[in-house]
Amino acid sequence: MKIKSLLILVLISICSFVQAQLDYSIFDKKFNFYVANDLGRNGYYDQKPIAELMGTMGEEIGPEFVVATGDVHHFEGVRSVNDPLWMTNYELIYSHPELMIDWFPVLGNHEYRGNTQAVLDYTHVSRRWTMPDRYYTRTFEDNGATIRIVWIDTAPLIDKYRNESDKYPDACKQDINKQLSWLESVLANAKEEWIIVAGHHPIYAYTPKEESERLDMQKRVDSILRKHKVDMYICGHIHNFQHIRIPGSDIDYIVNSAASLARKVQPVEGTKFCSPEPGFSVCSIDKKELNLHMIDKKGNILYTVTRKK
Repeated sequence: MKIKSLLILVLISICSFVQAQLDYSIFDKKFNFYVANDLGRNGYYDQKPIAELMGTMGEEIGPEFVVATGDVHHFEGVRSVNDPLWMTNYELIYSHPELMIDWFPVLGNHEYRGNTQAVLDYTHVSRRWTMPDRYYTRTFEDNGATIRIVWIDTAPLIDKYRNESDKYPDACKQDINKQLSWLESVLANAKEEWIIVAGHHPIYAYTPKEESERLDMQKRVDSILRKHKVDMYICGHIHNFQHIRIPGSDIDYIVNSAASLARKVQPVEGTKFCSPEPGFSVCSIDKKELNLHMIDKKGNILYTVTRKK
């Protein structure tokens, strides 16, 4: 009887596992891309298994590119384009053939502890590392759907980093007004159906970090995003998943979890969902709908943010 009961439990477990498998048809005939950030742990914690998962899922999803919202390199950034961290944090970890696609990064606070210019210059070394400037924009079109993604450089927009010139030497050298004027101009002239802005630091989120970081982002960035009716703001930095909606704003504020070491989280005002799981996200778009799927390290969809036109 014990053996029979054990077999029944095994069969139930197998059936549950099969039922939990992801239905990849939701990505069919969509424009798909990954969001990954807070990666750089030299393969430790959950970085290697998540990188492998991104690759194997890519065989089914077919992502067009990866939006890398900062902190690819912990803890002191990189010193040059030849820094060994490029190998141990990135090239040798994200080695699956399906990840040999364009990676569009922004600088995080950890990159600002090192040589930020080297992060841009790595564009000329790696075929897939595509970072034309500290902030930039690109448009995409697929089956009649038009998408604009705007990458912004958030550390210089936060006074904390500008004031700590010994730790973040390049932050105070950046022209805040120039970047914000550029952002205003880009969004004012954007005609695409879907507008997504990506940066490293959150505008609204639960975080144990200093409140001044969010206040500076709210003061300098959020008013511009609201004015131009941006659909979604995606960031990292906090090492967990969060979806926040704020009264008076129609923007979905997304915190994407760490692709290596995740941290605890709790709801705050406006929280629609939060999770301490590590992972990455898949953004899946067509002409009528934008879905951002938050994926845990086992490949499960924890939560989906949906916007419709």
